[in-house]
Amino acid sequence: MDSILTTIQTPDDLKNLTIHQKRRLCEEIRERLIEVVSRTGGHLASNLGVVELTVALDSVFSSPTDAIIFDVGHQCYTHKLLTGRQDEFTSLRQKHGLSGFPRPTESEHDFFVEGHASTSIAHAIGLAHAKNLNDDPSFTIAVIGDGSLTGGLAYEGMNNITSDLKRLIVILNDNSMSISKSVGSLSNYLMKLRTTEGYLHLKDSVKNFLDKVPVIGLPLENAITNAKTYVRRELFDGTLFEEFGFNYIGPVDGHDLYSLQEMLKRVKAAANGPYFLHVITQKGKGFALAEENPG
Repeated sequence: MDSILTTIQTPDDLKNLTIHQKRRLCEEIRERLIEVVSRTGGHLASNLGVVELTVALDSVFSSPTDAIIFDVGHQCYTHKLLTGRQDEFTSLRQKHGLSGFPRPTESEHDFFVEGHASTSIAHAIGLAHAKNLNDDPSFTIAVIGDGSLTGGLAYEGMNNITSDLKRLIVILNDNSMSISKSVGSLSNYLMKLRTTEGYLHLKDSVKNFLDKVPVIGLPLENAITNAKTYVRRELFDGTLFEEFGFNYIGPVDGHDLYSLQEMLKRVKAAANGPYFLHVITQKGKGFALAEENPG
């Protein structure tokens, strides 16, 4: 069977593939990651967990016109493979070889040196504001892990969210891990979101209903507005991110390539963000040893 991965030199090449071919591509990427990282060393489990998410992002958006920023940057191996660095991939983390993190001097598809946790949201918000000032209609996407989301800098960044950032998307890659198992209040909060059955369907259904309630007079308008807020807070437990100014979507299966693509296409077409997309992934996905020992 001919290799699909070797035909991908830029993300634009993904746009000509069928969903079946993209699923095969994900299998080939996992094989390549295991083959190379087992020899060079590196972050294997975290990269195996974001294969479908990265393929979906590079399929729907147009890097480097649309900026994709990874946090922690060691999640970027699949992105490197899809952006013209396949031939050099065996030099990963070697002297004079590919960096194990994004590096702007290495590729135009890398926007910042993201070697430290919790920085991507602040970087993305700053870049999105700059694009607004220059009337640039491209998108800015930050991919941040749940471990990185525990860092204070992530929240300092979110404190600068404004409603005019229509083309800003923050994607939470939630695999319940940082270097080790995530713990603490934020981890417990995310666990509650992960285990809320029917969350997205309920949110969409009730929101659509509430938004269609007719308004007659200012007192009733205020009452309905307060009621909407109360009901949303009681039924949708994505309140934390919505209070920061995001449109929250999720949780979404991070290994369902078709659903990820369709969700990202709808968000892109709407361009009425900022959006916070909560994606559930499995660290080490597709490799039993990495699934069992994902640290």
